Amino acid sequence: MASGDIVPIELGLTDGDLVTLWAPRWRDGDDEWEAFLGHEEALYGFESVAELAAFIRTNDDNDLVDHPAWKVVAGLSAAELEPEEQYAFDLVGVPELAAGEPDPETIAELEETLDMVRTIGEVCELEVVMKFFGSHPVLGALPAGVSAFAGREGQELWDQIGAAIAKDWDQVIDAIDSVVQTPEVDAAAVAVAEAELLAAEENIVDAEDVAETDDPDEFEQVDLDAEDEEDEEETFWNTVGIDPVKIITSDGTWFTLRCYLDDEPVFLGSDGSITVFTSERALARYLADDHDHDLARVSTFDEVRTAATDGSLDVEVTEENVYVLPGLADDLAVGPRQVDVDQLDLVVELLTDAADYANDDAVEQALAKSTPLGWYVSYLLEPDPNRMAPSPPFATEADGWRALEQAFEARLVQG
Repeated sequence: MASGDIVPIELGLTDGDLVTLWAPRWRDGDDEWEAFLGHEEALYGFESVAELAAFIRTNDDNDLVDHPAWKVVAGLSAAELEPEEQYAFDLVGVPELAAGEPDPETIAELEETLDMVRTIGEVCELEVVMKFFGSHPVLGALPAGVSAFAGREGQELWDQIGAAIAKDWDQVIDAIDSVVQTPEVDAAAVAVAEAELLAAEENIVDAEDVAETDDPDEFEQVDLDAEDEEDEEETFWNTVGIDPVKIITSDGTWFTLRCYLDDEPVFLGSDGSITVFTSERALARYLADDHDHDLARVSTFDEVRTAATDGSLDVEVTEENVYVLPGLADDLAVGPRQVDVDQLDLVVELLTDAADYANDDAVEQALAKSTPLGWYVSYLLEPDPNRMAPSPPFATEADGWRALEQAFEARLVQG
């Protein structure tokens, strides 16, 4: 996660759901810090967002006041302090998660929750929490994703994780409960924050009411996208629903095909590997022959093979299907202003599609906002005027991106 930010989070604890603030690692000169809203040995948690907003507006004696983003956070509206869904961590629900099936969603949620627990343990110096992770190295299998829990051995590994949590999780929760405190908050400041939240909620309701009650005959709505689509010449590839793709990597320029079935990406390839070619002509020659690959199951692929066989197939790549990988890692290392956001957005799409095609959640995990790289990338692709720009150095983020590129390039197999 990029430095320079403070994030509202929700923690599901024994006494209920509490909201607080988390400052991921940031640099102050040569020192690196990470902290939660609190003071000395106490971690502050509040039963409502209004209480949290009131506290940070009226308190200047806590561990985050020296953070570079404190003044920005203290000036946010109460509605802007609502924790986003990905920052809600149900600590008391961990045993239930571990007792479920090891599907991608369960594994991802369990890993993210345990990462937050580990962070709390490190920041608050909770020996019980750190001993829990040190005593159960099997938890280190979670970042490998669903593939680590396939088959009999994978199920045994998942059962070991469940057993570790069933054995020691109560002590972990007790240790965290022991440092959580709810300080007194100025009642008048709470009332102001509650009014802000109510007003924000009413604005949303009003907007929904307008949308529902507008007379559809009052305005003539023009679908500009539809007009653009009508003007755009219908191509062979649009008709069959398959796209030629051009990929520029450190090893050269490659061509392949990709489509989406029920919103799931399918490449020309098999078993998670993507078959690529050095030219459009080489790709067309390959398509003319009968090969066993995943695109063969697409209903329109026979039309592609027929066109390739009779020589009428024109492998033409549109601009939105050109992906350029070289240079991004170096640009990320320099800083946000150096990065071509459009290029980054496209490559994130490609890396994600390739990982999904291989049933590998490594890219999703690496780009989760709870990681240094994910937070940095989200800052670039999801701009928010209330967020401070990330602060250097960005070596960790750049190295993480290089690892993703290398993993992707390893999936490419020349045809």
